[in-house]
Amino acid sequence: MIHIFDGAMGTMLQEGGLKPGGCPELMNIEQPDVVKKIHEAYIAAGATMIETNTFGASALKLDHYGLQDRVEELNHAAVKLAREVSEGRAKVVGSLGPTGRFVEPLGDLGFEEAYNSFFQQAKALADAGADYLIFETCIDIQEMRAGLLAAKDATKLPIICQLSYSEDGRSVTGSDPQTTAITLEAMGADIIGVNCSLGPEQLVPIVQALADNCTVPISVLPNAGMPRLENGKTLFPMGPEEFAGWGPKLVAAGATYIGGCCGTTPAHIEALSKAVKNLPEAERKPRDTRLRLTSRSKTIIIDKDLPTVLIGERINPTGRKKLAEEIRDGSLFSVKREAIDQVRAGAKLLDVNMGVGGIDQVKAMQDAIREVSQITDAPLAIDTSDTNSLEAGLRAYPGRALINSVSAETERIETFLPLAKKYGAAILCLPITEDGVPKTAKDRVSAINGIITEAKKHGLKDGDFLLDSLVMTISADQNACLEVLETLRLYRERFGYPATMGLSNVSFGLPNRPLINSTFFAMCLAAGLDAPIMNPYDEKMQQALMASAALLGKDPRGIDFSRNEVNINTPKAAATAKPVEGDVLAAIKQAVIDGASEGIAVLTEQAIRKGHSSNEITEKALTAAMNDIGVDFGAGRMFLPQVLLSAEAMRASFKKIKELLPSQQEADKGTVVMATVKGDVHDLGKNIVSALLSNSGFKLIDLGKDVDADTIVRTALEKEADIVGLSALMTTTMTQIDKVIKKLREAGSEARVIVGGAAVTKDYATSAGADAYADDGVSAVKIAKEFVGA
Repeated sequence: MIHIFDGAMGTMLQEGGLKPGGCPELMNIEQPDVVKKIHEAYIAAGATMIETNTFGASALKLDHYGLQDRVEELNHAAVKLAREVSEGRAKVVGSLGPTGRFVEPLGDLGFEEAYNSFFQQAKALADAGADYLIFETCIDIQEMRAGLLAAKDATKLPIICQLSYSEDGRSVTGSDPQTTAITLEAMGADIIGVNCSLGPEQLVPIVQALADNCTVPISVLPNAGMPRLENGKTLFPMGPEEFAGWGPKLVAAGATYIGGCCGTTPAHIEALSKAVKNLPEAERKPRDTRLRLTSRSKTIIIDKDLPTVLIGERINPTGRKKLAEEIRDGSLFSVKREAIDQVRAGAKLLDVNMGVGGIDQVKAMQDAIREVSQITDAPLAIDTSDTNSLEAGLRAYPGRALINSVSAETERIETFLPLAKKYGAAILCLPITEDGVPKTAKDRVSAINGIITEAKKHGLKDGDFLLDSLVMTISADQNACLEVLETLRLYRERFGYPATMGLSNVSFGLPNRPLINSTFFAMCLAAGLDAPIMNPYDEKMQQALMASAALLGKDPRGIDFSRNEVNINTPKAAATAKPVEGDVLAAIKQAVIDGASEGIAVLTEQAIRKGHSSNEITEKALTAAMNDIGVDFGAGRMFLPQVLLSAEAMRASFKKIKELLPSQQEADKGTVVMATVKGDVHDLGKNIVSALLSNSGFKLIDLGKDVDADTIVRTALEKEADIVGLSALMTTTMTQIDKVIKKLREAGSEARVIVGGAAVTKDYATSAGADAYADDGVSAVKIAKEFVGA
C-alpha cells in the first residue's frame, strides 16, 4: 500500500500570516485556524499522513524565541489541531526537526543534551496522541541516532528517520544511503527515508540505495525541484504535474511513503496522490544476511565470498607501557596515530581497547570512540569487559559497531546482548563458558550455539554475528592448531557466519614466532578465517594474506599479489606524528591532513628551530595541506568531520607560529563578515564556514543568525570588510540575500559577497548579484583566498 504524505508547511504558514523571523510553532496557539486550514487542504488533496506543525518545537530550537519552557504546550496543541482535522481520514505524524547544531566532537552539542531535547519532544507528541513520529531534514547520522534512541525510550510509536542528502549522494557529514540504511535499521527505525535538499529526480537513486540495503519501508519527500529567484521571489520550478510524474519512479525505486517538502502545495500532493495511490509496491531485495558494519561514512561487509577483512589490534594498552601511560594521562595522541597508521597499512576495522587500571574507563572509552571515529572511516570494534564502558562506546559511536566480545557466560549474556540490540551492534561470539575454555572444536561449536540462541531471543538476527575460533598455544597443547582448523570448518558448515581469531597466541613460547604465525595464518585462511585480528604492520602476515588470496581464488590470476608483493605497508611508511628527517614541512603538511592537532605544535616548533620562516611553514605545509584536502573533499575521499579536524590542526600550528615568531606574523588574509539572513534561525552551515575561514588566517566577524540587512551593511562598512558571507537555509528567507546585496551596493561597500546554504543555488546566487556561490565550507575558503589574492 502506498501512503501519501502532505507537502510544505512553512510557505503555507507564511501565506497564512507568519511574519519573517516569527516562530512557526507558536501559531498552534495564536493562530490555530491557519494551521487547521493547512491540514484540511492537504487531506482534501489526498494526503493520508499529515505532519504536525512541530518541526522546530524542541527546547533547543525554541530557545531562540525564548519559548523553551513551552515544549509540551506547543507540541500538544499541534497534535490536537491535526487530530481535530483528520477525523480518522489521515494518520497524525509528529514532526521533529534537527537541533541546528552538530553533536560533539563535530560541534558543541553534547550527545546527552541532544538526546534529552528529542526525548522531551517525542514524549510530548506521543502523549498528545500522535500516530507516528518522524525525524526529518537531518544532516548528521549521530544526531539522528540521538533522536532515534530518545524516541524509542520515550514511546512505542512507529518512528520514521529521514536524512537529507547533497547532490553527491551523501549527507553533510558524509553518510551515504547504504550506511544510513544499515545503521538505522539495526537500531530499530521502523521507516527509513529522505526528504528536502533535492528534487524527485535526484532522489530516485537515493531511494533505490536505501531500499536495497534494508527491509523496512522507505519514505521520500522531495522538493519541487531546485529553487530559483524570479522578480525578487523564490520559486520552485516543478509544477504539480511534473512533480507527480516522478511519483511512479520513486515507488518503483522502493518508496511506499511518499509526499512533498519545500515548494510543494496541496496541488502537488493531489497530483501525486492520483499518480501513485493505486500503484503496487515495488519488489524488494531479500534481507542481506552478511555481516555489515558501518562507520559514519563507510560500510564494510564480512563474508566468505569477499576478500579477507583485517581487524587492527594495535589500539590496546595490554603489554604496551607507553600507550597505557598516555591513556592514563588522558592523552589520545598515540591512539589516534595508531588508528590512522593501521588503516593505511590495510586494516578495514579497528579494535579499540581502553583497559588501563586506575582510570575512568567509561570516559576513556567514550573519548576514544569519539576521536577515532572522527579521524578515520574504518568501522570500530568496542573491546571491553565492562558493561558501562561498552554502553558509553556504543552511545558515542556514529555507526554500527562490533562488540568484542560476548561469551557464553551468564553475566555477559544478560548485560551485553540487550546493549547490542538497543544500539544495533553486531557481536563477536567468544566460545568461553562458565566452565572455562573449551579445548575441542565440538565443544566450541556448542558454546557458540548457546550464544547465538540467546542472542536471537534478544532480537538479534543472521548477519549480527562474527565467530571467534579461540586460538590456544601449541607449546602447551600439540592439538591446538588442529582444533582451530576444525572449529573454522564446523563454524562454516553449521552456521555459515564469518569467523575471526587473534592469531599470535598460537606461537607463544616458541622461537621464530613470525614464521609460525604466518604459516598458521595461511592454514586458517584456507579453513575459513574471514576477519583476523592482527597487527597490520606485520610484513610476513601481509605477505601470507596476499599469497593466500591468490591461491584461494580471492585474487584472480594473482593480479593484486603481483602488484603489491614488494610494496607492503609498514608502520614507518604510514607514520603521521613523527617528522621525516630533514623534511619537517612535509610532516606538518601530513599532520594537517590527518587532523593531528596534538602533534602539530611540536612539529611546528621543530620547523622554526630548523630555520623555516612563518611564510615557508604557512605556504609549503599548511596551505599545501588544505589544497590537497580541498581536492580530496571535492572528490568524495574526505568528509566534513575530517576537514574540521584538519582546520583545528592548522589553527594549532598558527598558534605556535604566533607564539614563537611574533615578528614574522603576516597580517590577516582579510576581514570577513558572516551572517545568516533575517528570518532564518539556522546557522550550522555558517558556523562551519566561519570556523574554516578563521582557521585559515582570516579575521572573522560572525554576526550570528537572524541578522537584519542594516546590521550586516553597517558592520561591513565599519570593519572595512573584504568579504561578506551570507547564509540561508530556508527557501522562505532566501530572498533576504538579494536585499542585503542591494543595500551593500547602495551603501558603497566594495566587499565581495559569497552566498550559500541548503536552499541556495548557483543560479540564485548569480541572479541575486552575489560575487560567488559556495556549496560547502572548503570551497568558501578557496573562493575567499582567491578574492583577497586578487
